[in-house]
Amino acid sequence: MCGIVGITGNFSNSDLVKATASLNHRGPDDSGTYINTEHKIGLGHTRLSIIDLSPLGHQPMISSDESVVLVFNGEIYNFLDLRDGLKQKGYRFKGSSDTEVVLNMYLEYGIECLSYFNGIFGLAIFDQRSNNLYLARDALGVKPVYYHQDNSNVVFSSEIKALLHLIKNNLEIDYESIQKYLTYLWCPGDGTPVTSIKKVLPGEVLTINDGQIVSKKSWYRLPQTKLLSKIKTAENAVHQLSKALSNAVHRQLIADVPVGSFLSGGLDSSAVVALAKNHVKDLNCFTIEPIGGSDEDVAEDLPYAIKVAKHLGVNLEVVKINSEELVKDLEEMVWMLDEPLADPAPLNVLYISKLARKNGMKVLLSGSGGDDLFTGYRRHLAVNYEKLWSWLPQYTRKKMETFSLKTDQNKSFGRRLSKLFNNAGSNGDERLASYFAWARRSDLEPLFSDEMKNAVKNINPDKPFIDFLKNVDSRLNPIEKILSLEQRFFLADHNLIYTDKMSMAAGIEVRVPFLDLELVNLSARIPDKYKQKGTTGKWILKKAMEEYLPHEVIYRPKTGFGAPIRRWIKNDLRSLVDDLLSEESIKNRGIFNHLEVKKLIKNNQLGIRDYSYTIFSLLTIEIWCRKFIDNQI
Repeated sequence: MCGIVGITGNFSNSDLVKATASLNHRGPDDSGTYINTEHKIGLGHTRLSIIDLSPLGHQPMISSDESVVLVFNGEIYNFLDLRDGLKQKGYRFKGSSDTEVVLNMYLEYGIECLSYFNGIFGLAIFDQRSNNLYLARDALGVKPVYYHQDNSNVVFSSEIKALLHLIKNNLEIDYESIQKYLTYLWCPGDGTPVTSIKKVLPGEVLTINDGQIVSKKSWYRLPQTKLLSKIKTAENAVHQLSKALSNAVHRQLIADVPVGSFLSGGLDSSAVVALAKNHVKDLNCFTIEPIGGSDEDVAEDLPYAIKVAKHLGVNLEVVKINSEELVKDLEEMVWMLDEPLADPAPLNVLYISKLARKNGMKVLLSGSGGDDLFTGYRRHLAVNYEKLWSWLPQYTRKKMETFSLKTDQNKSFGRRLSKLFNNAGSNGDERLASYFAWARRSDLEPLFSDEMKNAVKNINPDKPFIDFLKNVDSRLNPIEKILSLEQRFFLADHNLIYTDKMSMAAGIEVRVPFLDLELVNLSARIPDKYKQKGTTGKWILKKAMEEYLPHEVIYRPKTGFGAPIRRWIKNDLRSLVDDLLSEESIKNRGIFNHLEVKKLIKNNQLGIRDYSYTIFSLLTIEIWCRKFIDNQI
């Protein structure tokens, strides 16, 4: 894994060097720049050496005829097979890196080479022959790529903070994206908090020529978005899933450095560890022990992680964290994330990654993606049971929605009931999209300043979901549709972004076997009745893992990978809330209405209504503004 940065047009060489240096945490082993004054292009790269640790893997990598230059962040898991194919076509290789394979695949197939890659990447290829610069992101969006365009330049990087060295105009806050961060706690789509900075979408490639983006093209389409022939029997599905996941784990173990794994004690990470153990003799695993307890109805992970480690005979390292540490590191979290994601889970990734790096690891396997392919979130259970009430008249469904809001929102039952019937009066795709919302539009709008209200008055934050579903086969059932939304949005714009940023902050590469493309393709062929079976999510994965893991681990209660936010907001974070969301601070920022924010905080403190995550989101937005707009912290 690495960091990439680049610019086309007029630029300062020293600014490019500074931008590259700002990504040293992503690639502490090596760095380099490429500057072509004739074509007005500069590329920078920092390297975390994983495959071919020699200087032959140095980047930017230039073709033997010096016509093509590549900067590449990621791993191509099928690169050995691709390498063999290229050798048969007469290509010769100097080193053994997958980067050299990517470069030669482009020389052979042009930008169509992307469709051959089973891997994770953000990359830029400059071809002097056409003066085209191609900027691409992997199929599922595991590796982030951001870009900025103005009248004369296109700037891109793995992280927003590197772009700040190359963008000369003032940054303008994107109110539409702020609305989305508050609604979902993350931002679906290509938006960021800055109007002129966008995300390259998963499976997208941009063509840049003469300092301007001339085309955007999707080179990959999720198999979950189209009707496919389904596997006929549960027995066959279990067999194929077990084999495909085992192959994916095996493929992603390839490295010239030690490989370890996250082990939360949940099914997904436990499955990855169980299959990796077949190939790694002394597998080192890492987990979290929170000190001070969790919010209500959250099962503890550590006892299950210990049980799995003992059952499989793997080493388990535990990092202990307390609320004081988490609160102290909140500002660093927002800085490293580049975005105001209102989720404490990124800090857990950071702490585990630091411990792993201290123990000599450079690569960790993760269980991310299991819920997004095979179900497992509460909203999947809710969607599955829509058939019990969705046939009711719209008037009745709206009454159900209203009633659910009158339940005690300070209790988990009340919160879940209101989410279950959130937007119950809507039909089809609109209702599916609403399952991702954390806060209701009616609760958020009073918080906005007049300027913010005017900016977003005609904007529906659900639009990215609705637009995406327009291109999904209409014959797919609701479970298949919502899984396509998980894979396109919740993974790429939330889970994968924070996993990448926080692991790379510690110089750790995280790999996600569940998102191996062969496994993703297989998951789309497994009928939804084998995924969400009644009240049991991930039924098919659970059946596939019964020969590897203890029953009590497979069928344990579902839990999140977070922190007790509700308790924090009322206690540990109280002073930070009072400071960052003070009347003076809110007025100076101009995004929110200070009277309504004050009322929200008071009602939460008194227990009238639970607004903890909305307050946490407001905090992260203000921290982000101070870090990236004001540069005060």
